[in-house]
Amino acid sequence: MRRNLPFLIFSAAVLVLFISLGNWQVRRLAEKESYLAEIEARIGAAPVAIPAAPDPQADRFLAVTTKGRLTGPEIHVLVSTRDLGAGYRVIRAFETEGRRVLVDLGFIRLGDKDTPRPSRDVTIDGNLYWPDETDSYTPENDREANIWYARDVPPLADALDTEETLVVARTIDPPDPAITPLPTDTSGIPNRHMEYLLTWYGLAVTWVVMTLYFLFRRRATARKGSR
Repeated sequence: MRRNLPFLIFSAAVLVLFISLGNWQVRRLAEKESYLAEIEARIGAAPVAIPAAPDPQADRFLAVTTKGRLTGPEIHVLVSTRDLGAGYRVIRAFETEGRRVLVDLGFIRLGDKDTPRPSRDVTIDGNLYWPDETDSYTPENDREANIWYARDVPPLADALDTEETLVVARTIDPPDPAITPLPTDTSGIPNRHMEYLLTWYGLAVTWVVMTLYFLFRRRATARKGSR
């Protein structure tokens, strides 16, 4: 037993580490699920008017309703969806109550890119959103071909001369048959904490098995040597 004491101390320390990391992921999972539930409730809440000065943090995912006029040119953001395939998100300026905001109308197919869509009056229900879709791998937007690779609100607002406020449409009345709304949801928010906690607890179980196997092998070797 005394010969195994240093190994047992080391093994116990590693086991405590694995279990602690698993327990931490359990807490993080509960926090993330609570956060996602809060966002889902916010997304599905009764819509209100667009605030006079929307805050990108406090008003993120806020459900809103607004009437006004779609106007001016479109911006096309390249997107690929599981159900619809490759296409573009249509971003336009929306004039409502003396202000201009951005509206993400939804998905069009690649072949509908050059289809003219005139200005028109609509009622839009949706959610305020400030996407975080750019990183070091995001290509430069091809403005000449009108192909954008991310919904980056400040450049979009600059291009269409609007406020830095984006409404992602959930419903559009009257609808455009060629545009399929892509409402905001929580699918893009990662939640891998269940995977992580299973990994750490799995490593803890594996470590216990390996420790017992090592002790068994050492004991068997000691018995053979004593014969």
